[in-house]
Parts: sequence; C-alpha cells; structure tokens
Amino acid sequence: MIVTREIKVSTKGHTDIINITSQLKDVVAQSRLSSGMVCLFVPGTTATLTTMEYEPGLIKDVRQYWEKVAGSRDEYEHNARWGDGNGYAHVRSAYSGPSLVIPIIEGKPVLGTWQEVVFIDFDNRARSRTILVQMVGE
Repeated sequence: MIVTREIKVSTKGHTDIINITSQLKDVVAQSRLSSGMVCLFVPGTTATLTTMEYEPGLIKDVRQYWEKVAGSRDEYEHNARWGDGNGYAHVRSAYSGPSLVIPIIEGKPVLGTWQEVVFIDFDNRARSRTILVQMVGE
C-alpha cells in the first residue's frame, strides 16, 4: 500500500531549523502501516530535510557550519542574475538534498535515541512550506 500525506510548517527563513519528528510520528501512526519505508520530500530549492540531535548547541553549530560553507554574505552568480539575495540558500540546499528516507518497523519510524527529523529552511525570508510524506508498506 502507498499512503501520501503532508506536513506543513511556517518558517522564519535564515537557516531556521524546525523539529518535525512528532508530526512525522503522527502521520506514520495514522497510516496504519506496520512495516515499510517513509520518504519525506520538500518541493523547492532552498530547504532540506535531515536528522540530528535537536538541542540548542547543535542547532547553533549547524547554522555556523552552513555560514562557513556557503556564507550568506558571499557573492553568488544567482544573486547577480535574479537579485533575490538567496544564492547561498540554493547552494546549501543543493549540497544537502530535498529528501529523507526512514524505515517503518512495528508502525513507527525507526530513529536512534537522540535522532530527530528536522526541516531546515535556508531561504532569506519567512515561508510557508509543505513537506510531502509518502509511505510504502503493509
């Protein structure tokens, strides 16, 4: 069986890191699948999905990492062409990817003890985002 749902989030932009673990667990539970896979996908080119320990120190570390790798004040050809100032957000998203796949066992997404699912909005403005959640299993 294939079940498709959505998780909606409102973001502040600027590498806003949002914990969506509880929403994901609810969606998987509502699917009534006992075994399978869940794929999360963000349509767009300035955001990503990943897992991490969601705690203030690591949130700060992740933001600092991305600022070092693709700084928001650096020069980007994208900005020169479009004038929207979010070239860094596109680069960050391109390197981190738009999707995440997690196994479902005994009706729950399998996550490590401290592992949580996060949505990161790299864009330079607040956004309303939709994360597609597609589950395959039985």
